[in-house]
Amino acid sequence: MSYSNGTEHQQGIALLGAMVLVLILSLLGATLLNLAGQEAVSAIAERQAAVAQQLADAAGELVMAWIHSPQVPTAPPAISSLLAKKNRNAEGGPSFFDSTGRSQFVGTASQPGFRLDAGNPSDHQMLNDSEVGLFRAMRHLGTVEELKIYAPSSPGLLCTIDATVATQDNPPVRQSVLMQLGALDLPPLRAAVQVGQNLGVPQPGSESPVNAHWGDIKVAGDLVLGRADEIPAKSALATVTGQGYDETAQREDRWMEAWVGGQIQVIRPPSGQVQQPSLPHNVHQRQNPVPGIRLDQWTYEQLKRVAKRYGSYFAIDQDGLLYPQGVVEPGHGISPDDVFRSKGPGDHRGLIFIDTLDQAAPRTDNLGILKLRGAYLEGIVVVQGHVVLAPSGLGQSISILSPPTTGQNGDVSRMSVQLSRVNLNGVLYASGNITVSGKAKMYGAVAAGGTIASGGSGGTLEVWYDHDLGQGLYRGLPVVYRAPGTWLTRY
Repeated sequence: MSYSNGTEHQQGIALLGAMVLVLILSLLGATLLNLAGQEAVSAIAERQAAVAQQLADAAGELVMAWIHSPQVPTAPPAISSLLAKKNRNAEGGPSFFDSTGRSQFVGTASQPGFRLDAGNPSDHQMLNDSEVGLFRAMRHLGTVEELKIYAPSSPGLLCTIDATVATQDNPPVRQSVLMQLGALDLPPLRAAVQVGQNLGVPQPGSESPVNAHWGDIKVAGDLVLGRADEIPAKSALATVTGQGYDETAQREDRWMEAWVGGQIQVIRPPSGQVQQPSLPHNVHQRQNPVPGIRLDQWTYEQLKRVAKRYGSYFAIDQDGLLYPQGVVEPGHGISPDDVFRSKGPGDHRGLIFIDTLDQAAPRTDNLGILKLRGAYLEGIVVVQGHVVLAPSGLGQSISILSPPTTGQNGDVSRMSVQLSRVNLNGVLYASGNITVSGKAKMYGAVAAGGTIASGGSGGTLEVWYDHDLGQGLYRGLPVVYRAPGTWLTRY
């Protein structure tokens, strides 16, 4: 009997232990299931928050895109006017800031200068409509409930962007993001061609090699022409095309004017003509000293600082070789042909800054010589020295926009023009002289602290002015940027 009772006692203990083990395993399984559920809920919440944040960031990025291109179709008319530069800087160029450095954007979070509220049916359609809404491409993720633009909280910044969004989840997740923008505010280039000295030399073959379309020529000294009719007459009826002046029957342009500090010299007047030939009414000579020729100034330190942050910075040696980041190591120089070449339209090289030989402010004794031989280049080229422009090919065909024209009904429009054989698309700025070898064609603007001269054999430079440069809009450079340390999520 004692053996049987011992066996039953042991079996009871084993059964109890098995039950306890099953209970522990059940509790562990329930805990794991609960943790898995919480992880799933947490993952969903993180995904929803990420989607909400992306929506809010997208709203801010769209406002930045509007500022860079206020005429794009997606920008509401009200915001196109809001984002245009309304002030003038010390040189008279358009600016976001007044003379005291105060931004043109006004208002607060409770009373913003600009607001779109999805609670308003018309604003909701503009923001979220599946066909015309600004954020229709993101409808599958959520909607934008409110978009506000108002004054910055920090002096020197441009504006605050405040966006509130909601995801498509049930219930929706709402997110509000604040960010502040800074402005680069580079001085505009308000002429197609600008030179700080004479343009041309009074001897056959050395007269001005430059022709300008759609924008002004500004010459601080004298302008030397081969013939008086080389300056196109200004006419509102002139055709707007991509043809050069040598391809048209009459030299006319709707926008071109010549502003000359000294006088116009014509070295090949018509046969038998003794007096100075008459010039078109859009030629203005003897402007210095009163009222003076105001050339747009791109200061050395400012451009160098911008290039180091947003572009490409190079030193140069006596042989014309380039050194990235200004570190000159003999035997490691780069050929300019490897730097200044675009594969085709759209391959923009951004801002490229070439320093002086000693990387100090330009003087007469520290200017290097940069040779540009590429067939096609898109970029903003700033050279603190001399430039030899000698394109090696026929360039590219590009589609460009004319300056604005006003119709009979008051509508302002820009015509699309196809321009062929373009070698430079952007800006060429040299603190010294620019020498042109061969025939070069450019869309944008060119400026030289010295002069622009022909390198012989009929070197010419024909420039179609990019109107956006006069507004301080430079492709390849940010007009505005997200100010570091200003991004904030509220909920």
